[in-house]
Amino acid sequence: MTGPAPLDSKSLYRRLDPDSLPFETTDEVADLEQIIGQDRAIDALHFGAGMASSGFNLFVLGPNGIGKHTVVKRFLEERAATEAVPPDYCYLHNFEEANRPTLLQLPAGAAKQLRDDMDDMVEELRTAIPATFESDEYQNRIHELQQEFNQRQEQAFQEIQEEAEKKDITLMQTPGGFTFAPVRDGEVLGPEEFQKLPEDERRQVEADISELQEKLQWVLRQVPKWRQETQEKVNEINREMADFAVGHLIDDIKHKHPEREALHAHLEAIKQDVIDHVDHFRQQQQQQQQEQEEEGAYEAILRRYRVNALVDNSQAEGAPVVYADLPTHQHLVGRVEHQAQQGALLTDFRLIRPGALHRANGGYLILDARKVLMQPFAWEGLKRALYAGEVRIESLQQMYSLLATVSLEPEAMPLNVKVVLLGDRFLYYLLAEYEPDFQELFKVQADFEEELPRDEANNELYARLVGTLVRREELKPFHKTGVARVLEHASRLVADSERLSLHAGDLADLLREADFWAGDAGRDQVGADDVQQAIDKQAYRAERVRDRMQEAIQRDILMIDTTGAKVGQINGLAVLDLGGFTFGRPQRITATARLGDGEVTNIERETEMSGPIHSKGVMILSSFLGARYARNRSLPLAASLTFEQSYGMIEGDSASAAELCALLSVLADTPLKQSLAVTGSVNQHGEVQAIGGVNEKIEGFYDICADRELTGDQGVIIPQSNVTHLMLREDVRDAVEAGRFAVHPVANVDESLALLTGEEAGEPDVEGRYPEGTVNRRVEDRLEELSQIHRREKSDQDGSGDDG
Repeated sequence: MTGPAPLDSKSLYRRLDPDSLPFETTDEVADLEQIIGQDRAIDALHFGAGMASSGFNLFVLGPNGIGKHTVVKRFLEERAATEAVPPDYCYLHNFEEANRPTLLQLPAGAAKQLRDDMDDMVEELRTAIPATFESDEYQNRIHELQQEFNQRQEQAFQEIQEEAEKKDITLMQTPGGFTFAPVRDGEVLGPEEFQKLPEDERRQVEADISELQEKLQWVLRQVPKWRQETQEKVNEINREMADFAVGHLIDDIKHKHPEREALHAHLEAIKQDVIDHVDHFRQQQQQQQQEQEEEGAYEAILRRYRVNALVDNSQAEGAPVVYADLPTHQHLVGRVEHQAQQGALLTDFRLIRPGALHRANGGYLILDARKVLMQPFAWEGLKRALYAGEVRIESLQQMYSLLATVSLEPEAMPLNVKVVLLGDRFLYYLLAEYEPDFQELFKVQADFEEELPRDEANNELYARLVGTLVRREELKPFHKTGVARVLEHASRLVADSERLSLHAGDLADLLREADFWAGDAGRDQVGADDVQQAIDKQAYRAERVRDRMQEAIQRDILMIDTTGAKVGQINGLAVLDLGGFTFGRPQRITATARLGDGEVTNIERETEMSGPIHSKGVMILSSFLGARYARNRSLPLAASLTFEQSYGMIEGDSASAAELCALLSVLADTPLKQSLAVTGSVNQHGEVQAIGGVNEKIEGFYDICADRELTGDQGVIIPQSNVTHLMLREDVRDAVEAGRFAVHPVANVDESLALLTGEEAGEPDVEGRYPEGTVNRRVEDRLEELSQIHRREKSDQDGSGDDG
């Protein structure tokens, strides 16, 4: 046979012998404590988590499902368990500026204790103060003051009365006030009797009354002062009694929280506030007696004495590790809530709620980068907190003046947190390129590997990983044959027989599904058949579109030939990825050629249905033609290439080898075998390069051939460098073993031509000429013929011009 020999069936799949595994079932396998295959990422995590300088936060790169979150959380939790528990934080009422609550830092666990102590104190105040003012001691002291005032007032009036009586005048109290009247023989004289008195006597009485009136006015002016003095003494007693009632409560709290100057100052402010508002406590007692339900100012005062334990680490063991699954702006930096009362929105320091940054302070905060970027203002809020080194709770309405309302401005909390962002590589590189602050704040990248070398040591570690997942998920034990099949499928997932997939999500799903099918069949162990059934069922659930496409090919709606030979027509291979399910399908590629100016037209590009990589591949094959066949002359060729019956975008260069073979077939007028499909990209020297999806492409063409009947002539031509990636299905391997299908590895275009034409492609001699009868010679001859035609036409045109 002309061309390279096909691969044997053993080269198409790297099998793992179950007997090479040192166990019978996963029950005998020890749990895997280490994280396999992620040495680079773990080293970055170790460095980033331990680096105390600002800006050394981490961005963990890797595709979804690789296990980033699990690994990062586990690593950080183990590290955090050895670190100190961070302090608590609470908000207190600011008695000087009520809209600026005060932040208080306390040792871990002390915030909850303080909150409970203050709550107990408030409840004690409800009864202690009223009880103090109802005590006999208080009542007696107030009664004494009242008696003292009454006696002082009565004595003053009595002195005036006695002086008046000495002058035969009496002090009388009338509805209009106090008045003086003369007295004779014990009788008060009326106006008429007074006028009958001698004039000198009347004048003396009038003078005495005027003098007494002045003294009376002085006494009347003193009475309010005496009353005020008495009230001040009452107030002093009230303060003294209130101090007595609250003082021991305050002292108890101080004793429980020693050496806290800020707290002690706040407690003194509370004591003074209780004294200043002692009347509210007394009035509330009266309200309770009158069964009044409204809180009024009394409850508002009590609320000021309570504590908002913003960060409570009383239950923590080590530094916190927090994952915020909904990183909105408020969930990150906190918020101030409001309560509706009588149609108005009210708030106070007790309605301040912490964000993830508060809860993670002193530890680690894990965030999904994509989620943070999708939430309005969340990214900006996170950057602002990291740059400032503090968390300031501020509503978006207040920040952007959306509402003209008075709100709280809580004191900012000092921030000491290590932020770990999780995201894919594309997102990381976008941020690194277009976000100017990103590199300043996230200086450490932890890049997760997606693959693991497949060797004996790693096979054993992978088997332990399987056993660990089986026990963690509480699945049935896996027999060693099942574990071997899982490892083989892990190679297929990365399309590399020498590598294993580290995609933990896919692995766990496969184990769960295999466990289901084993249980469905009534088995108490999971074997290779159960794993294979899980793999087959996964494909079956997703392959409806592929089946419809293959049906269209079988019905000749989509035109694909698998027998015979045709000039300028070849079977290329494409890969489609729909919803995570990847499959291959053949695609007819045709080429035409005629006399021209060296232009190779990519019809898909002309119709804007070709991506830049595919267009690049066509340009490369055009350069190859000129370099090989027209080094010393222009290329007298106008060619066109197209994917027939293609109605969507074409991207990638994996069809460039097939396109080149189709074009050479036209030029050599040599038919190509339609029983073969071709995949591979080509460079300017004609070398065939590796492509992706080789397994799916081979299986896609095999399925079409098998449905029509395998003839033994059918097969696929692949790049030699893709052989190590082969992990083909069992039915394909069986067909190859039986000689009914073939996989041909090639290193260059000439080897592909030899297989497709059944003829030698030909090697150039020392003069650069190809041997007679070879494909390359016929291409060369055809281009020479086109060149001669081109020269004759040009000569004729020049001659016609001269005649003119």
